[in-house]
Amino acid sequence: MRILFILFLCGALNCNAQNKDYNKAYNDFKNQVKKEYDDFRKQANEQYAVFMKQAWEQYRTLPAIPKPKDETIPPMIVPDENRNKPIENHPIPIKEIVTPPSPTPQPIPIDPIKEQIQPQETNVDFNYCGTKCAIRINEEIKTILSNMECDNNHLSKVWTLLSDKGILNNTIRDCLTIRIDRELCDWAYLNMLSAFAKDVFGDSNEATLLAAYIYCQSGYKMRIGRNGQRLYLLYASEHRIYDVAYFKVEGVNYYPLECNKNQLEICDASFPQEKPLSLYIPQNQKFEYKASDVKTLTSKRYPDVQVQVQVNKNLIEFYNTYPSSEVNANFMTRWAIYANKPLDAKVKEKLYPSLKEKINGLSQLEAANKLLNWVQTAFVYEYDDKVWGHDRVFFAEETLYYPCCDCEDRAILFTRLIRDLLGLKTILVFYPGHLACAVCFTDNVTGDYISLNGKHYVVTDPTYIGAPVGMTMPDMDNAQAHVILLE
Repeated sequence: MRILFILFLCGALNCNAQNKDYNKAYNDFKNQVKKEYDDFRKQANEQYAVFMKQAWEQYRTLPAIPKPKDETIPPMIVPDENRNKPIENHPIPIKEIVTPPSPTPQPIPIDPIKEQIQPQETNVDFNYCGTKCAIRINEEIKTILSNMECDNNHLSKVWTLLSDKGILNNTIRDCLTIRIDRELCDWAYLNMLSAFAKDVFGDSNEATLLAAYIYCQSGYKMRIGRNGQRLYLLYASEHRIYDVAYFKVEGVNYYPLECNKNQLEICDASFPQEKPLSLYIPQNQKFEYKASDVKTLTSKRYPDVQVQVQVNKNLIEFYNTYPSSEVNANFMTRWAIYANKPLDAKVKEKLYPSLKEKINGLSQLEAANKLLNWVQTAFVYEYDDKVWGHDRVFFAEETLYYPCCDCEDRAILFTRLIRDLLGLKTILVFYPGHLACAVCFTDNVTGDYISLNGKHYVVTDPTYIGAPVGMTMPDMDNAQAHVILLE
């Protein structure tokens, strides 16, 4: 802005250098820019309200994308006579390298939301994932949104009142502040808004429109759907979400929040600079801490590697709502989404000092073997179908929390440990029916390896029980191996 002002000021000084006061000119310029910001947002909402009167069309859902169903290869135990055999270098051919896109910055409002004096303002205290939140709201909202009707003209009128008066400015600021302070991902932010709106209005059209308005003004791409006299919020996603029927509007997938209708009348008006929701979780979600029961996990081969773990049950509650998805229409990207999520700070605080103590002073290979056997033998293996009735991928904290896990959960946890504790790069290796991993050691380590960009990634398989670093589970078809790159 100051660069623009300098250009502005130069012109002003050339016109009448003697009569211009620098401070006054700068303040005038700031007010002008602020007015342009305010006008832009006001005009965008006015235009949106106009579209709400006419931009409604009938849409039917498209079938949900089913969760990938693959054959399942059970865990194997390496024969005792093979455990101490010399391991030789053996290159593994790969069929495909999967490079998931990196997370993009979260959406932001089209212009800064200004703090406003609101004489009728009160605090709404509510709970989301065991975390106390407080958001200011103007009591006039209850008047504006009372007796909600679903016809086009009424919805347009309400949207205009919300934007013209600016009475939700402080509410939006508080919501975004919570998103920043708690480091909420897009999915957590959307559901936090829904929890807040329901606390104010219950499960109603008023709550839906309130959440939709705040979500839209926060920079997110959303649409409002209608079925008879009921409104629904639809959110756009850059991920393809499994097991949820969706609406395709102008080539974009929109997923309904808490709606199972197969046909909706949708307002397909767009808002400037709107961005779809992302299901990446690039930061720790800072929910209030509620400790789970203590769980003791012991390596069979290295019994000194015995640690006690606890996780945040509020985080587990959040994960239970989290939808599994893929990006770029490639189902293998979903594992990277889970594996790249940082381990919760409280878990690291309790778990990592104990593990570091067990591997302190060891070579990279010795440390990796200890960690590998701990993951291989301290956890109970069970098939997802038997436990959950469907495939379910775990975040690392879930593997530490639940009584059993499978190959993909172990691979995700192990790659997280290696990156955090040893500072080494890792990849996931997918065979039909099985997920393993590999580590890029900086020391000279032999074994089955995958060559990427001139570096060797040595195979480590958390489900090949007792197998050391460098040993691939028997009967894996290396010609079909796919590599999933991790951050």
